Amino acid sequence: MQQHNYDAAEVVYHKVQMIEPDANKACNLGLCLIRQGRFDEARHVLKDVIHRRSSRCRSICTSRPSSRKAQLAVQDSAGKLAVEEGATTFLFENTYGDNGLLCGGIDKSAEGRGDRSIHRASRQLPKGIKLAMHRVVSLGNTSASTRSRKDKRLIYVLNDADDRKHCAGINCLVVSKSASSNGCNYLFTGSRDATLKRWALTDSEASCSATFESHCDWVNDAVMAGDMLVSCSSDKTVKIWNSLSDGACTRTLRRHSDYVLCLVGNEKNSNIVASAGLGGEIFIWDIDAALLPVAKSIDSTEDKISNGNDGHSLSFCSSNASKNMLIHSSQSHGFISPISIKSKMSVYSLSMNDSGNLLVSAGPEKVVRVWDPRTGSKKMKLKGHTENIKALLVDSTGRFCLSGSSDSMIRLWDLGQQRCVHCYAVHTASVWALASTSTFTHVYSGGLDNSLYLTDLSTRESILLCTKEHPIVDLALQDDNIWVATTDSSVDMFPAEGHSPEKIFERGGSFLAGNLSFSRAKTSLEGSAPVPVYKAPPFTIPGNPEIVKNGILNNKRYVLTEDTARSVKLWDITKGVVIEDFGKVSFKQKFEELFETVSIPTWFSVDDHLGTLNIQLENPQCFSAEMYAVDLNITGAKDDVKITLGQETIRGLLAHWIAKRRQRTRSQSSSNGDVAVENDVRVRNLSCSRLDVDDGAVSNTSVLLPFEFSTVSPPSIITEGSHGGPWRKRITDLDGTEDEKSLPWWCIDCVLNEKLPQRGNKFICANRHTG
Repeated sequence: MQQHNYDAAEVVYHKVQMIEPDANKACNLGLCLIRQGRFDEARHVLKDVIHRRSSRCRSICTSRPSSRKAQLAVQDSAGKLAVEEGATTFLFENTYGDNGLLCGGIDKSAEGRGDRSIHRASRQLPKGIKLAMHRVVSLGNTSASTRSRKDKRLIYVLNDADDRKHCAGINCLVVSKSASSNGCNYLFTGSRDATLKRWALTDSEASCSATFESHCDWVNDAVMAGDMLVSCSSDKTVKIWNSLSDGACTRTLRRHSDYVLCLVGNEKNSNIVASAGLGGEIFIWDIDAALLPVAKSIDSTEDKISNGNDGHSLSFCSSNASKNMLIHSSQSHGFISPISIKSKMSVYSLSMNDSGNLLVSAGPEKVVRVWDPRTGSKKMKLKGHTENIKALLVDSTGRFCLSGSSDSMIRLWDLGQQRCVHCYAVHTASVWALASTSTFTHVYSGGLDNSLYLTDLSTRESILLCTKEHPIVDLALQDDNIWVATTDSSVDMFPAEGHSPEKIFERGGSFLAGNLSFSRAKTSLEGSAPVPVYKAPPFTIPGNPEIVKNGILNNKRYVLTEDTARSVKLWDITKGVVIEDFGKVSFKQKFEELFETVSIPTWFSVDDHLGTLNIQLENPQCFSAEMYAVDLNITGAKDDVKITLGQETIRGLLAHWIAKRRQRTRSQSSSNGDVAVENDVRVRNLSCSRLDVDDGAVSNTSVLLPFEFSTVSPPSIITEGSHGGPWRKRITDLDGTEDEKSLPWWCIDCVLNEKLPQRGNKFICANRHTG
């Protein structure tokens, strides 16, 4: 099954069933039949599993289904998984398959998702076929079960040679002007590769002066708060950075329940930042305090709107309040519990005026909501858009608001009159980004149609500035220039005449924006599309190609990748380096050429959603593969010495951490007056080979040559310990203070105590994209 040879696997499982019937093997046989499209035979095999009683499968038959408490009692005492089918409950041995799945059907790769985990094989079953163990998820009520949570994963991110460039799409841009006349300006970029970068801007070039690396998923937005940089991510966190530092994160705020999509700052009160996302919450943070949000907004399920006197309230929270208490806006001296009602819709965009007395939010609800963040009341709800609203812009006075939507329309709202005063049909697809001049007389817009337009809000005259190869995600004005971010990893700069944009219209080629979206679409279809002012950007900050395809070779050490430049590369994931760059060749053909007739168990999985090669290690699957040391070309190795690939890879990743840990131990011993003698073989010299020491030494931390990671472009690890949430850091930045609160316990046991978990019977449940 691991080699997708289901015909051969079927023969094997048929023979095994004849010798010794077993429910797990019967399920495997059923999966083989399903993969071959033989659904009737699979239905027959799997139905037999339900009624079969064997030595490894005990059935509890009752007239009515067992109670929830009784099932949990049996499950917890026996240490097995209870699987219900009608009035019969089966208890199967809790064994793991080589693909990282429980043989009962729980997806072991779905970290922290609980009941969202779905049996991957069951998604492909035709109607009428049910796996005997498919309903195990229905018993996975985490609030009632006392089973221990799944072990944390260890993920390491492999970088290409030049990690000073982004390797995925740019989601946000922030321009920071230097306070001194001689200082340079900075451009901050947040990317889908989970990092932010600071670019020092001069007249002729932009150089990367710092990389901010702590987020574990896409960076979706960023704003400046004084000298602090605030960013939000799909890892559900808001992070605060010293913008002039070398990339150190000063605080992580974990209050959102889902992806955080947007941020907005206050021009006059720079310590106030608002954040919102898919969870429906709007948090207003005091960056100086950075302990608890100043306010939290959650929409009611009702949509009643009046003059604002009965608007929904924000729950205020002081910076010195306890963690579980919030100060209500109408009770400045009292405390209430946090509001638990969720909003109906997610929030995709935010904006705030300069004085900070008006906050605007919008999303897939198709309406613009206006809040007063000082009192917490919702002032109004503005209707007009017919699709998700992706961009908002409020003028400095708070009188006017611009909105861009997936209905391809830009709308200008008069907040005083509470109505839409103008509609601009400029784009032919979704509008994702807006930027206005300081006087709010002209607006720059970009979106899914790959086009950047400039529109005069009073005369409705529009002009196409440029067209890109990718959708435009964000815009940032810098004096007379505008920075353009797309789903590509590069950033372009175009002249924008920000101080006098009317000069651009003098070049000709403008058109009058209509009131209806179909009028713009009709013009585009008729072939009278506008001609862009600029054919190419005068200045570009290049990025690295994004990895979009990967395949794991049979030796379970090499991974073949293809990027957006169509370049195919071969990686050694145990060293984190590119072995060979094949150039622009066929990925499929090259993968077939590199095929080897070897069989090595699964021990890792691969992910490339960050545009990089992310290797995921899980306990205990990552310790399932062994190789002989001589096959790894280790000098002086005996013929019978075996190497556990997962253990040695983790040892190589944590080598710097162990070295720092040893230094701290020695310094503490010296400060206490103890003799600085290393009694523990776990912290011996990293430079020596473990094969050179006595065979009686069962524990040490030296790194074998095939598992040494580069320190020039070191990989980053993403993991989570027993306390706090996920975190990301380069392996060379580990300082030795990390313990089981920061690192998974099984990683520490692996490298310090040489303890590997005991595995049950190996079982392949379904095909996964794993190594």
